[in-house]
Amino acid sequence: MATHTLDITKEHCPMTFVKTKLKLAQIAQGDILEVLLLEGEPLNNVPKSAAEQGYHVIGISHVEGNVHKVIIKK
Repeated sequence: MATHTLDITKEHCPMTFVKTKLKLAQIAQGDILEVLLLEGEPLNNVPKSAAEQGYHVIGISHVEGNVHKVIIKK
């Protein structure tokens, strides 16, 4: 099992989940993806969309300022 990181703090919806979904497609089943994103729309939409697509959202944590980390297992 590997852990991958994706920084989408410079992206805006709907590109936040598009980039997340593309990265999830590239990693192996069972791998972990740590997504760095901003609060607001990305923080609301990315975990919800990932769960709707059948991925397991392990957790969400605050990093610093308005940056958060969403941990998704494929």
